[in-house]
Amino acid sequence: MYHTLFMNNQDTRWKQRFQNFEMAFLKLQEAIELKDPNELERNGIVQRFEFTLELVWKVIKDYLEEKGFQFKPSPKESLRLAQENGFIDYAQELIDGLDIRNELSHDYSGIKFEKSENQLRLEVFPALKKLYFYFLKEYS
Repeated sequence: MYHTLFMNNQDTRWKQRFQNFEMAFLKLQEAIELKDPNELERNGIVQRFEFTLELVWKVIKDYLEEKGFQFKPSPKESLRLAQENGFIDYAQELIDGLDIRNELSHDYSGIKFEKSENQLRLEVFPALKKLYFYFLKEYS
């Protein structure tokens, strides 16, 4: 299931970080596939989104730095720079995911998750999936 973990391509920081992103993404994918999650499962989905989104911008940051870009390494700046330079075309969906992640980290009632669940499932997760396959291809 974990494609990159057994490869001997650990020569760059982004590739090392991608391995962690891959594990988080595949666990998120498993959680996203749950139909009608209960409260505990929703909490797990939120947690997995948080881990995955944190890793995704760092993979992009490391990737851009390896390509020679110099920039202020922030989540949104990394995503915007990746899109401006043609590496991705879905930065806004990922930025929206970061914004949702920030909101959900202070949501103890679960109400915000219910409001943002469709956006996470239908916009943010597909963008993460595209990015996963982009980096999987770049990795090999």
